[in-house]
Amino acid sequence: MLERLNEVNDVKITSVFDEAFKTYGNIVKGYDFSEMIRFMEENTDIPENGNVYVASVPEMEELGTASKVRELLYGDMPIQVGYCNGRNTTYNGFEYHKGSEINIAVTDFMLVLGHTWEIAEDNTYKVEDARVFFVPKGTAIEMFQTTLHLSPVRVCDEGFKGIVILPRGTNTPLDKKPENESGEERLLLQRNKWVISHPEREPLIRQGAFPGLIGENKELKY
Repeated sequence: MLERLNEVNDVKITSVFDEAFKTYGNIVKGYDFSEMIRFMEENTDIPENGNVYVASVPEMEELGTASKVRELLYGDMPIQVGYCNGRNTTYNGFEYHKGSEINIAVTDFMLVLGHTWEIAEDNTYKVEDARVFFVPKGTAIEMFQTTLHLSPVRVCDEGFKGIVILPRGTNTPLDKKPENESGEERLLLQRNKWVISHPEREPLIRQGAFPGLIGENKELKY
């Protein structure tokens, strides 16, 4: 799969098991996510178009592994367990959170990642600075809070499915937007969600995302 992806794309696709991933995150080991994966396979669908994101699924949050993740990976802080399924093929933009995000690949998918320290003083980010990583089915990764990311990218016609674990309340509506939008606060789109959108990504722009992604909104092939 990885070899084929590199053959059809003009950007390098790297495995998350490569050393290059270490500044973006870790491989999560020692946890049995099989119940969560089975729930996803049996109870969630991939939309015909676009993506669907659900921040919190109580049935997955009640599983024993979720308690272990909360206690050990998040230091007993409240978490939410949700998912993102879809058919995305383009970069579209980037987001980051204050706190790590756990992704569990229910299917193979790619992730386009960057670093928050690569964001310019004017809150713009260059497409060329991002790297693309392949996440094999069944792999769980932790993305650091300094890692820019957005939706996974599919590697087959059927699309992708991924479990998303975050600090509770992330990606939910703000009580109110900051009034002074001169620094990082201009990127704050939802609770604990800072976003830089590509200007062509209309759904994000309509939500009020800052159009600061500079360069082509690249489409990844499979």
